[in-house]
Amino acid sequence: MFIIESYGTAVLFCVVTMLCWGSWANTQKLAAGTWRFELFYWDYVLGIVGLALLSALTLGSLGDGGRPFLADLQQADRANIGSALWGGVLFNAANILLGAAIAIAGMSVAFPVGIGLALVIGVVVNYLHAPVGSAGLLFGGMGLVVVAILLNAVAYRKTTTADRATSATSLSTKGLLLSVVAGCLMGLFYGYVAQAMFPNFEQPEPGKLSPYTAVVCFAVGILGSNLVFNTLLMRRPFVGTPVSYADYFRGSGRDHLTGVLGGVIWCIGMSFSILASDKAGPAISYGLGQGATVVAALWGIYVWREFRAAPQGVSRLLNGMLLCYIVGLGLLIMAR
Repeated sequence: MFIIESYGTAVLFCVVTMLCWGSWANTQKLAAGTWRFELFYWDYVLGIVGLALLSALTLGSLGDGGRPFLADLQQADRANIGSALWGGVLFNAANILLGAAIAIAGMSVAFPVGIGLALVIGVVVNYLHAPVGSAGLLFGGMGLVVVAILLNAVAYRKTTTADRATSATSLSTKGLLLSVVAGCLMGLFYGYVAQAMFPNFEQPEPGKLSPYTAVVCFAVGILGSNLVFNTLLMRRPFVGTPVSYADYFRGSGRDHLTGVLGGVIWCIGMSFSILASDKAGPAISYGLGQGATVVAALWGIYVWREFRAAPQGVSRLLNGMLLCYIVGLGLLIMAR
């Protein structure tokens, strides 16, 4: 199977992860005009599963390194398969809430608050499991991310409270709360996937999973849990009226392909992050990947112009947020 050979390449893979994780939500924004999030999300999940399987059957099965996908799956312990599946369940719950927060509050709020919080929790959890890198630099960078989260939350509240309408205030609170809950769950999923894998990808361990097998099991966990989570969301959406499976099949080819593309983009990021964790360590790999917050914030602020109606002073808060994120991510890179 394909394996990363150096820390420099691992950092490059983390940058790709950052771009993918910070950009997939653009497909949701593109579809939002004609396609409800709950319907979009079915195709998004199918995109994740499809890319995970394709990677496992190609890059995960070729070459002399590691263990081929099918052989790896046959020898895997149920406990390790269950750990990767559970990671998928946690991620799916978090991502559905994040998607709802994006629909309510926008990318430039949901990502910095939700994913920023996930970065903090994920770095701590993964570092305790595999303490790789300088703790001082790692947690210093994490502290700057916390400051960035607070700046973004203040900027969002200033913008929404400028509109005195009760419904707008209610939605702003709901958007922030969904982002926070999503971030708490999102920070936990990666550790379960990492624990299921053998730590040195060049030396397979009996019962443990290769990175490619782990991502496939993770994707299956997303798909299985989506039958429950998204069905409930369709019946009781956070915003709007209920939708049905019949509505899904009324969608156009463009609607469905947009969702699949979003899932493929996200899963490329996940696969690259998992592969990078061998040389970078899970804490640094996950933390750098969650630099997606900067990418998503830039999309939301400068492309989708989600703060175009913001009052005076908010732009300084947003610039401060981006600066704290960038410096914090720089410290995470230096931690190794």
